[in-house]
Amino acid sequence: MKKKAIVVHSGGMDSSLCLALAICEFGSENVLSLSFRYNQRHFNELQQAEKICEKWKVDHLVLDITCLAEITKDALTRHDIPIEQKDGEAPNTLVVGRNGLMARVAAIHAQNLGAHCIYMGVIEVEEANSGYRDCSRRYMDLMQQILRIDLDDPEFEIRTPLVKMTKLETMVLGYHLGVLDYLLKETITCYEGVPQKGCESCPACHLRNEGIEQFRKGYAHVSLPY
Repeated sequence: MKKKAIVVHSGGMDSSLCLALAICEFGSENVLSLSFRYNQRHFNELQQAEKICEKWKVDHLVLDITCLAEITKDALTRHDIPIEQKDGEAPNTLVVGRNGLMARVAAIHAQNLGAHCIYMGVIEVEEANSGYRDCSRRYMDLMQQILRIDLDDPEFEIRTPLVKMTKLETMVLGYHLGVLDYLLKETITCYEGVPQKGCESCPACHLRNEGIEQFRKGYAHVSLPY
């Protein structure tokens, strides 16, 4: 099996938008959706990733990195820890090094499949608002440099098309791609695994629902599923 791009695909809105962009550029048959199982609290996101891939006719692979739950202590991999965020601190849903690990594994598999790029749905608003240190372009630039050495591929790319966008701008992108309604229904962003509007209290729900409300104000003529 040969591919032209791998999309690190959680089953959430942002990574699914990246999947849609990769399909537009390379065609569904040339893209692999790569999801990771890491004992995440919202494990049902993987089911949604599979459902989206079936709809869009994209090959989907799930890899196991559950060792993260053994070497970290956070509310995303330890379901007995309540989700919370203290003033001036990152939320306790931060999984240290998660995005870097996923990028590295995806890049290794990309080389195996003949691909020279991976997509990641990181967005800097999550670094700014939630303290997620591995969601910036600066972080991905450094990771990209290392991976080019590891792979002996000076052209290898970590593509982060959403990284400078606000949540509103990601909603607008989804609308113009013609997938917004579908992704609002089918993606799971909530850390508790609650679909659509989610639990409305975790950091991920706050960002997503704020973006939806901003979109609704600017695009009042568009009917949204909720």
